[in-house]
Formats: sequence, C-alpha cells, structure tokens
Amino acid sequence: MKAAIDYFHDEWRTKAVGFVAYGGMGGGLRAVEHLRTVFAELHAMTVRDTVSFHNFWDRFDDDGTPRDAESTAAAAKGMLNQLDWWGRALRDARSNRPYA
Repeated sequence: MKAAIDYFHDEWRTKAVGFVAYGGMGGGLRAVEHLRTVFAELHAMTVRDTVSFHNFWDRFDDDGTPRDAESTAAAAKGMLNQLDWWGRALRDARSNRPYA
C-alpha cells in the first residue's frame, strides 16, 4: 500500500483522506496512525474519524453484511461527513490560492 501511495505523490497534495481499518483490537488502528504521518508528509489532510472493524472476522455474516449495521453506518457517516467537509474546504482553497 505504501508503494501505491508514494507512486501518486503529487496527487495527494492538499486532498482529504479518510481511513477504513480492520484487524485485531489495535492492529488496524496502529496502521492508520502510521499512515497519518505518511499523508502529512505528502501535504494531505487526514480526517480524525475512522471506520474500524476490530476482530472483523466476527463483525460480518457469511454474506458480508455487517452484524451491527446501525453502528457501522453511523461510523461511516461520521467519517464521510468529515471527509466531505475537508474535501470541499481544500477544493475551495486550491481554487482561490494555488498551493506552493
């Protein structure tokens, strides 16, 4: 994943980034925290809220549907609202004043 992020170095500049993590109790979130510093170096803005599936193997039924769809939807809505806000703010800022 890091190689793909680095390959599109310039495309990340002044863009909003959200994360969906999965893993054990902290593995996915630790990866997200590491990626936040990577994106900071690329001059991208990461949103604070993250959609996280701790112990994901217990979170979905056999068809891939979340067992707690309400909580999953609420987490996704929170992150996507932040992503939308930052995306619009950064787009407006880029159009008013190019980023050096």
